[in-house]
Amino acid sequence: MRLLVPDQVLGSVLDIDFEYLKEKNLLGLLVDIDNTLVRWEKSSIDPKFVQWVGEAKDEGFRVCLVSNALEKRVQFFAELLHIPAVARAWKPSQRAFLRGIHKLEMDKEQIAVVGDQLFTDVFGGNRLGLYTILINPLSSQELKTTKFMRKLEKRMIERMVRQGFLDPTAIQIRNGEE
Repeated sequence: MRLLVPDQVLGSVLDIDFEYLKEKNLLGLLVDIDNTLVRWEKSSIDPKFVQWVGEAKDEGFRVCLVSNALEKRVQFFAELLHIPAVARAWKPSQRAFLRGIHKLEMDKEQIAVVGDQLFTDVFGGNRLGLYTILINPLSSQELKTTKFMRKLEKRMIERMVRQGFLDPTAIQIRNGEE
């Protein structure tokens, strides 16, 4: 279960505190696309997320997209944001994250994974000892398999809180109450 525990639970990428990450010597970000930066059903990115990536880069962070989406979709957003990307990642595969680490040209101790799914983003990042940030999905519209996994995620997060692995605010954040 510890491999599923995120280091942080936040409402959005916009809630990420760059200074806090810098204090932890985390200067690389492996970021999911669908429902993290872009609504799952959309083919465009909200300008506030484009601005967030720009701010991250201005703050000295290296950013790489790591997504299970198809190459064409991933490359579109990578080019738009002027950052490297790993498409068809098959997260939580370690290979996906290792490819992202390689593209960032950084040590894994300096990298955080940012994504909306416990069983892909957090589990995959934790398996490699990366810092993990779980954020709320941007949309409730998802694949049927993902919707099923959301129910398991909810139970797992509640269990993590009961067992003291996560602060109780994690449930509120995941429920959109904070």
